[in-house]
Amino acid sequence: MIDDVQFLEYVVKALVNYPEDVKIKRTVDEMGVLMTLDVHPEDMGKVIGRSGNTAKAIRILLRIVGMKNNARINLKINEPNMGFDHRAHNTSTTSRDLDTAIDDLNLE
Repeated sequence: MIDDVQFLEYVVKALVNYPEDVKIKRTVDEMGVLMTLDVHPEDMGKVIGRSGNTAKAIRILLRIVGMKNNARINLKINEPNMGFDHRAHNTSTTSRDLDTAIDDLNLE
């Protein structure tokens, strides 16, 4: 029997620059197996891949492992906490851009 956690850990650690930061949590409920993946923020792009293709491939492989074990496996990739609220950051950037544009009008 193939261990799904070990399989996911092996695949992800082979992709990333910070393998020591790879964390996998496995939960089972009536829907099947949910594997939650956390990686170093700098490694997110490598795990997701261009247009999400790497993440899709990992999910397909996990489903195959799940079929071998008669289980439905889903993968959730957690977005790393960057220490700020993205919405607030985007709003402040927009406000700053607007203030700069108004200053550039030289309305005085």
